[in-house]
Amino acid sequence: MDIRALAEKYEGYIIEQRRWFHAHPELSWEEFGTTDHIQEELEKMGLEVHRFEGRPGCTAMIYGGKAVPGAKTVALRADIDALPVEEKTGLPFASENPGVMHACGHDNHMAMLLGAAKILCEVKDELEGNVKLLFQAAEETCFGAEYYVQQGVLDGVDAIYGQHIWAGLEAPYLNVQPGVRMASCDNFTITVEGSSTHGSTPHLGTDAIVAAASIIMNIQTIVSRNNDPLNALVVSIGEIHGGQRFNILANKVVMEGTCRTHSREMRGKIEPLLRRICEDTAAAFGAKAELKYDAFPSPVINDHDDLNQIAHDAAVKLYGEEGIKEMPRVMGSEDFAYFMDVVPGIFGFLGSRDAEHQASNHNDCYDVPEDVLKRGAAMHAQFAADYLSAKAPK
Repeated sequence: MDIRALAEKYEGYIIEQRRWFHAHPELSWEEFGTTDHIQEELEKMGLEVHRFEGRPGCTAMIYGGKAVPGAKTVALRADIDALPVEEKTGLPFASENPGVMHACGHDNHMAMLLGAAKILCEVKDELEGNVKLLFQAAEETCFGAEYYVQQGVLDGVDAIYGQHIWAGLEAPYLNVQPGVRMASCDNFTITVEGSSTHGSTPHLGTDAIVAAASIIMNIQTIVSRNNDPLNALVVSIGEIHGGQRFNILANKVVMEGTCRTHSREMRGKIEPLLRRICEDTAAAFGAKAELKYDAFPSPVINDHDDLNQIAHDAAVKLYGEEGIKEMPRVMGSEDFAYFMDVVPGIFGFLGSRDAEHQASNHNDCYDVPEDVLKRGAAMHAQFAADYLSAKAPK
């Protein structure tokens, strides 16, 4: 099967779909119109679509003509949500939904997976197993994938592939390198409680702002003194609220932040360290601190040798060694890790940066060179076909 040629054949379709999705972005858990459109396209291909009650997103199966009882099933995933960003690209197919934009490239992900579905439907008689198409809502929440895992979308699935179009990688290169690719994403809220008094008599109260300021400084020792310097770790406070008036000491401060790391081991240590620092630092000021910690995706790590080799060979089969490029690991996060926690998986990237497309993902001017999209569709399809024909263990 010549998947590269089929990707060329469906390039116009892929671009057409990308432009429709780009013009009709929807926020996380609101992607019902998006899902309706995906369902319509999949049903045109003769596929039966499964929806989720009260939630957006959908799945569909492509059954291989050479699949025997017990044959493998591989899942291909695309995320479908947009961001609360006012678009400034000036594109003729710019967002028609004010204040909402596909600024992370998920419009491209959906289009590429629909293109891959077209390809795989055309060659399904040659497939030695089955393919599950997964269009996932709410990736930008950090935990959308968890819902789909709970709904059993990976039941009967032996492996999963996902990919992200990425401004940090030059177009039109593919990246499927082994090892750590993206960081974990944990969020936290710290509430510091003191007691109010007049600003002229601080000795009569407990200043929650001073205690909070010390906590902010002290938590950086998690990075500088509790973490291996060779391991990437970020602990950041991004939001802080406290006080009612300039001459009244604040009795309460609420802070929110995030932790990112590439190390599964270090990730497990962060919460107890953060809790101890918050509580003990606050106590030193006579205040109290409470930590609410939400652990979301694990680091995305391509650590399955068989899948790594299949993905590399698939990319080379399509575009040669010259079509692949390595890139640094990313401190951003991907809830695709929830799927990788359940079944073996691999996560790749498709470069979108060139002379005319310099804006980063999540930027209000983010756009991609559309001629790269066929490569993403081809990579989905080639990985699926090669995985199903490989002798790798289930």
